[in-house]
Amino acid sequence: MRPPDVLWILTTQWRGTAGGWSGDPNARTPHLDRLAAAGTWFRQAVTPHPFGPFARAALLTGMPSPANGVRDYFDPLPPDARTVAHRMEAAGYATAWFGKWHLARRDPLSPLVGEAHARIVVPPESRGGFGHWEGFESGFLLNDPWLHGTALPEPVRFLGYQSDVVAGRALAWWRRSLDRPRFAVVSLEAPHPPYDAPVPEGIDRPNPTALVLPATVPRGGGAETRARRELAGYYAHIAATDRAVGRLVDALPSGTVVAFTSVHGDMHGSHGLFRKGWPHEESVRVPLLIVGGRNAEQGGRIDDRAVSLLELEGLTLAAAGLRENGPEPSAAAISMPSVVRLPDQCDRIWHGVRTRTRKLVLNGDGSPWLYYDLERDPGETENLVGEAPRAGEMADLEALSRSIRSASVPSERGAESSSQARSTSSAS
Repeated sequence: MRPPDVLWILTTQWRGTAGGWSGDPNARTPHLDRLAAAGTWFRQAVTPHPFGPFARAALLTGMPSPANGVRDYFDPLPPDARTVAHRMEAAGYATAWFGKWHLARRDPLSPLVGEAHARIVVPPESRGGFGHWEGFESGFLLNDPWLHGTALPEPVRFLGYQSDVVAGRALAWWRRSLDRPRFAVVSLEAPHPPYDAPVPEGIDRPNPTALVLPATVPRGGGAETRARRELAGYYAHIAATDRAVGRLVDALPSGTVVAFTSVHGDMHGSHGLFRKGWPHEESVRVPLLIVGGRNAEQGGRIDDRAVSLLELEGLTLAAAGLRENGPEPSAAAISMPSVVRLPDQCDRIWHGVRTRTRKLVLNGDGSPWLYYDLERDPGETENLVGEAPRAGEMADLEALSRSIRSASVPSERGAESSSQARSTSSAS
């Protein structure tokens, strides 16, 4: 019996709560709402690193940074890195990548925004082992993207909204007559800045003054003003990308296993902060929907385990019936392995652990920075570091964090064994 096709849809800067299915009153996501109703929503999912290249390398390899070879923002994915594409090819799948890569070698002195960056050619040996590759380095161009790859040796500009273009290119590949099951990654820039970029016809930009802001955004000052301005564009790009995702998924063969997620979120003024790299929920918590295969048996299910995107490969393969469910994940390691010196980004190295009910964050030198009781304080308004009665809890979580991080380091057992080991630790 032929195994099911598998599709990953990656977005950028899409917060875990920014969806109609999650109750966000600002979000217009009818297509993703339908996916959530037909599959499983992993409500507690987090990114291992709330910054693009680190998270992307982790997703592809199943190992966190720096163990995967990406230690700095400008580091490329090593040519010898073993990725999900290699493993799916070995399992008999045709593999393909479409869209934003953000793992090529980049000049730190060159502009990160614009056509020059978008036209950086990623050499074949640096494309993660995908059989078909059609994408772009980055450039943050939400319209008229430049694509190159397997059938496009030189960058070619495609007119249209980027999410529509990339989804359309993926669908064209999917419709080819192949004698093997398909595995593809559709990697979208949106809803990444610039938030004032045009959106396609039929998508309205919300009125900034009508947006419902979370209580964590300070009121009456510059943070609120900026948050409202940016979020108007943010939610417009969410609506446009939701539509592109819906058109793609609706055209796929019946039985395709689809995973939808984001590599990280965006603070958008919560706690007075913006962008990503921060350990707060708005930055580290991401949407994760999986529909099809075994997950279709319980449509509309909510899974509240502490799941890391390091487990995405295992979760989708289990849904496809290609792997048994692994040990119950009860905690997820999170970190920023280096300081990215860009405006508004986090200004320190840190690492930590998140369970379903707790989050502990340590500075790079091991000193405590943040400790939150997420069950009692989901908005992370009260930092419990320094409270003597919490010392035992924090020590247990620190030990758990060390255990997860050590299990993530490659060894003679290989990446798959390490991935399994990450899920065996337990906590509240």
